[in-house]
Amino acid sequence: MDEQLRIILIIIVSVSIFGLLVFVFVKNYIKNKINHLVKEEKKKSK
Repeated sequence: MDEQLRIILIIIVSVSIFGLLVFVFVKNYIKNKINHLVKEEKKKSK
């Protein structure tokens, strides 16, 4: 039982870390994309 619990905890921690990394990368990608679109829109309006 103790071994199963340890494996389950390792899986949960690994998935959490992976999810956090994916979230950070996606957030930065979307932020850069929005900034790029805003710059393009400002160029058009001038």
